[in-house]
Amino acid sequence: MNLADAFDFVQHQVRRTIEEYPDLHPMYTTNGRWDTTGDKWTHWCEGFFPGMMWLIHHKTGDQWMRQQAEAYSKRLEPRQHDRAVHDLGFIFMSTYLPWYRLSGDPALNAVLIQTGRTLAMRFQPGGRYLCSFLGPESLFIDIMANVGIIFHAGCETGDEALLEVARQHCLTTRRRLVRGDGSTAHEGIFDPATGEFLRQSTQQGYRGDSCWSRGLAWALYGFHTAYEYSGDERFLATARACADFYLRNAPPGGVPWWDFDVPEGPQRIYDSSAAAIAAAGLIRQGRKDEARGILQTLCDGFLVAPDQDGVLSQGVYHIHKKLGVSESVIWGDYFFTEALAAALNYE
Repeated sequence: MNLADAFDFVQHQVRRTIEEYPDLHPMYTTNGRWDTTGDKWTHWCEGFFPGMMWLIHHKTGDQWMRQQAEAYSKRLEPRQHDRAVHDLGFIFMSTYLPWYRLSGDPALNAVLIQTGRTLAMRFQPGGRYLCSFLGPESLFIDIMANVGIIFHAGCETGDEALLEVARQHCLTTRRRLVRGDGSTAHEGIFDPATGEFLRQSTQQGYRGDSCWSRGLAWALYGFHTAYEYSGDERFLATARACADFYLRNAPPGGVPWWDFDVPEGPQRIYDSSAAAIAAAGLIRQGRKDEARGILQTLCDGFLVAPDQDGVLSQGVYHIHKKLGVSESVIWGDYFFTEALAAALNYE
């Protein structure tokens, strides 16, 4: 399937989900159908489904899709004050940011600014990082794909303290979680009392010293976003180093295993969502040919069957908790849509 036809398929699947599952913010499928009762682990991805609607509207001008995007996004507004998660960037940069850019409504920007301030409350001054939802000792690589909301808030208000929080978090992540070869650890553990870095760890990867593929994709995407906001060349260099590791180590076609270090055997399964995030990040880095190659692989072998929910098959949410394993996951669908739309703009 070519990229244009794949974007049409995305539109069909999104519309079908709206009609068949009214008001659902899907997360992952079970046996090919959106799971409406399973464990979430944490509430971090409610923005991705309406984010797909915004991407479709921006690309096609579909007014019905915009109406749906506004309705689904509006429900998320109370989350601007949510201090229980570290994923506020995922929730609001995929929804309120495109809405604000389209409308220019200052009330929408006020939500984005408050969201950035809320996320900044997770900052641990001793270790100079934003802590994960697990506790003050924990730094996740995922937060690199969320810190952009703090940069946005700081840039919009001129608040240097916010900008410094965002910069320091990026520098600490760069130092503690990104390795010399461009690979990444999922988690860093600190002494919250002193700020001393103790060790690399993981919640979702194969081992603490392995390279969880979705985490690497968050890094190559997130560090480039940090560079776009800050102009700091160190963040650009890190984004490129992570991208280089990804491209050197992914199997032919560019879709990686769920962890780059998982040994051969039954555990070696793909994570299409990592590929979708990487493709979106590579396009942002200007590496369009590499991104298009990954997208074509996804189009050729990783789309769900027409009678299934979601868009991409063979995604992974949490392999150790057995959640969304070899299923469609909504963040994979979102970043696939983002990357498709961007790639089609260059044709």
